[in-house]
Amino acid sequence: MTKHQVEVITSVERRRRWSREDKERLVAATFESDASVSEIARSAGIHTGQLFRWRKQLCQISEPPTPQFVPVDVVAALPAPDPVETAVPPRPRKKASMVTIELGRGRRLRVESDIDPEALGRILDVVERR
Repeated sequence: MTKHQVEVITSVERRRRWSREDKERLVAATFESDASVSEIARSAGIHTGQLFRWRKQLCQISEPPTPQFVPVDVVAALPAPDPVETAVPPRPRKKASMVTIELGRGRRLRVESDIDPEALGRILDVVERR
């Protein structure tokens, strides 16, 4: 026959009061590596929810202070700049034509005639590798 530990409750248990130091010690133990919150709570005789509530309360970051109002002086508005002076005239685009490059094996590449030669070279290198 095996022996089992049995706990006998003989009276109504009063609500326990935990000091801040005890709460901090238990919460700190939950942050250690390989810590099990349920084992820590069980060893202290509390429910895991209580331990998580303490953890939330003790680790809560205080709200940043409400910004104070800064006095502002309102002055007359500056005159708006003349839209004709500030408008940048559009650059005339030279007329570009399309160039078709036959790559072989039924492949074609169409590019604008004003394409950057270096960019075209990189494109052709990639296409030829495939």
